[in-house]
Amino acid sequence: MLGIILAIPTWLIYLGVGIICFVIGALCMWLIPFMGYKNAKSKIDLSLKDAEIKANQMIKTAQLEGRAAALELKTIADKEIKEKKDQITELEKAVFQHEQSLDVRESVIKEKEKKVEEANQHLDKKAQELAKQKEDLDEKINSIIAELEKVAGMTSSQAKNELLERVKEKSQREIAAYLKEQEEIAKEKADDTARDILALSIERFSQEVASERTISVVSLPSDEMKGRIIGREGRNIKTIEQLTGVDLIIDDTPEVITVSCFNPIRREIAKRSLEALIKDGRIQPGRIEELVNKATQEVKEITKKAGEDALFQLNLPRMNKDLVEMIGRLKFRTSYGQNGLAHSIEVAHLAGIMAAELGVDQQLAKRAGLLHDLGKAIDFEVEGSHVELGARYAKKYGENEVVINAIEAHHGEKPATHIISNLVIAADTLSAARPGARSETLDTYVKRIEKLEAISKEFDGVSQAYAIQAGREIRVMVVPEKVDDVQAYHIARQIKEKIENELVYPGQIKVTVVRETRVSEIAK
Repeated sequence: MLGIILAIPTWLIYLGVGIICFVIGALCMWLIPFMGYKNAKSKIDLSLKDAEIKANQMIKTAQLEGRAAALELKTIADKEIKEKKDQITELEKAVFQHEQSLDVRESVIKEKEKKVEEANQHLDKKAQELAKQKEDLDEKINSIIAELEKVAGMTSSQAKNELLERVKEKSQREIAAYLKEQEEIAKEKADDTARDILALSIERFSQEVASERTISVVSLPSDEMKGRIIGREGRNIKTIEQLTGVDLIIDDTPEVITVSCFNPIRREIAKRSLEALIKDGRIQPGRIEELVNKATQEVKEITKKAGEDALFQLNLPRMNKDLVEMIGRLKFRTSYGQNGLAHSIEVAHLAGIMAAELGVDQQLAKRAGLLHDLGKAIDFEVEGSHVELGARYAKKYGENEVVINAIEAHHGEKPATHIISNLVIAADTLSAARPGARSETLDTYVKRIEKLEAISKEFDGVSQAYAIQAGREIRVMVVPEKVDDVQAYHIARQIKEKIENELVYPGQIKVTVVRETRVSEIAK
């Protein structure tokens, strides 16, 4: 309130008092007609005196309050001015001290610059001395080299080349020995770990050695049945071949008909149709067509059930029904005498067990193992390799990228990008390489053995090479005068790499290089 009063100018106060007096006078003039003039005048005089007294009091009060407020403001202003002066004084002191500090630093820097300059001059002097000493040393070295060349009878470049050759040969020997030692250590550790995992996998999963084969021979109750199957003018056999897409071979073999076809599904349908016809006895084109349709439906149901049983056996979640049927078709597919479906289930089990030991997704590993040979279910009907077809259909039905990579990489056509792909490769190799899993024709076996021995004989210093243990090991004899121990180690590695790059084989092949020196003397 005091601040508001102090803010009002003095002239405005006088103006307010005048206005009040004017209002009182006007009021009195208005009252004169109603009152006696005398009374009115006396009242007016009294009112004027009261107003004047009040106005004087208000003026004095306002003046006193204004002086007090002005004094208070002056006191506050003086205090603030003093504080500002004190702050300025402190700042001036700080600036002065900072300037003194800068002066000290500047002097220190100048002193250091002076020392650095002196050090540079000293270094330049030393560099000149060293250059002079180097020049003198070069002259002495050249003189010594000239004397050595004169004594040794060869130039410095020739001596350098000879020294480099000796150092190179020594380094190669040391590197080869070190690599051999490290490789043996790594192999020992890796073999122990892999042996433990594989042994555990094999112990926890057992599969019959003799795998199921697709039967392509139909037994007859008697040779008379051959004529009935052929029919008048061969119409029965033509109908069977036309409906099933197979070739029936009827020869002198007693009580046997051979079903020949590259498509195992068609061959199975033809076999079942013939067995049903023989059992029924009514062999005619109409009945043949009816039983062929029935056998086709039976085979379709068998493939579906086989696929579902495989999923149940592996405890895998549901798949696309077309994929399940393709898995079931592997039941009628064989590779080197090994049943396709049994092989896929075995690979899935082994991959799953190894994945569990390594802490990898076991379900995904089993799924990849089961589907790795998916393309073999249709490679006899659709153009393309079974790897290409399997990857294509896995992508079509939305399988995981890891599963697709395992399919593409299990024969080395593409690099393995996930550990599960490597597990599937190992499981596939293990399943194919175990004794009795696959059969091989004599011609293929002989060619593989010959190729193995030929690869080993290509290297310089090899005298003989013998494949033993059914091609599971190759023993290489080297000439001891041409090949030392370190070179024998190199030859073994090179043969191993060439076998891996050029030869297709199941399981593993051990390369053994034999270096033998025999010395004999005759005592007379």
